[in-house]
Amino acid sequence: MSSQPEIVYVGGPTALITFHGLRFLTDPTFDPAGGDYVAGPTTLHKISDPQVSVDQLGPIDYILLSHDQHFDNLDHAGRKMLSRAKSVFTTAEGAKRLGGNAVGFVPWQTVEINTPEGYPLLITATPARHGPVGCEGRSGPVVGFAVRPKDDPTEGALYFSGDTVWYEGVAEVARWIPVSIAVLNMGAARVQAAGPAPLTMTADDAIQVAKAMPEATIVPLHFEGWAHFTESRQVIQEAFWNAGLDSRLRWVDPIRS
Repeated sequence: MSSQPEIVYVGGPTALITFHGLRFLTDPTFDPAGGDYVAGPTTLHKISDPQVSVDQLGPIDYILLSHDQHFDNLDHAGRKMLSRAKSVFTTAEGAKRLGGNAVGFVPWQTVEINTPEGYPLLITATPARHGPVGCEGRSGPVVGFAVRPKDDPTEGALYFSGDTVWYEGVAEVARWIPVSIAVLNMGAARVQAAGPAPLTMTADDAIQVAKAMPEATIVPLHFEGWAHFTESRQVIQEAFWNAGLDSRLRWVDPIRS
């Protein structure tokens, strides 16, 4: 039972993904442009409005929240709409903070859910590292997610990386889970307090993912809308073209693609 995901782009790390009849929302950010978000020594600035409003979304089944501690992955309006979903899948620590319908995961933990037709899907939390080696104490825990049919090993998974760089944990996902769609938080996010190293995937990181997941279509997210993103759509496109992998990219729009 194969199902090609339908993806609607909202902005930043946020997309609405319909997969096997279920509607998944990634890292909800719905605040308008212009806001400043202070977290310790860092101030994040949002520069673009969401391209789809909360009211335009329609019903949500599950939210895939890579982490709750950074405003560019969960802003004020995003936090307010979490209760609209059946469940919010996130880190174990995040679920404790959020309460309510939040369900906490550690990497490689798996739960089973059912499609509207009763078809079982597996959701596995995947490893993520939000920056360079040793960043975990500063950035906090993050997870990605792989969603795949339980009873059809021939169908590849939908993979949402969350905020991570390319490292051994992502390579391990590629080794253990066949992926057909890789939705990657990119943009090479940088903040002064964390130093020069990128905190999310660079274009070169995404090329490594594409090589490690040779059957996967690559869907970039999290590359615009906030001032701390340092690699644009053009940078990503050119890097994939130079690597001979531009046919693997899929850019998604605010309408169904």
